[in-house]
Amino acid sequence: MASHAWVLGVRPGYEEEYVRRHDAIWPEMEETLRRSGITSYTIFRHGLTLFGYFETDDLEATIAYLKDDPVNRRWSEWMGPIMQIDIDPATGFPFLLPRQWSLNK
Repeated sequence: MASHAWVLGVRPGYEEEYVRRHDAIWPEMEETLRRSGITSYTIFRHGLTLFGYFETDDLEATIAYLKDDPVNRRWSEWMGPIMQIDIDPATGFPFLLPRQWSLNK
């Protein structure tokens, strides 16, 4: 299983709202992530910085699925105003972090 990571931000003053929204994540959004091929997904927060880690066997298929999915589109529109997101124009997905090292080669 290939692992991937991204870094995004929470807009100042929206930290509690970000937590509240994820505590009540829509079940259909969780199902959309699973259908996209994601098998594991975790988000960590340090101050305003978010670090996301996810696993999928086919990154390109996952991105393509999420780009066209109406539930993901609604979730992104709902979360957009409280987040700072840098999108990679080549993929239409947040910039992914290059792996530097892993104990799990």
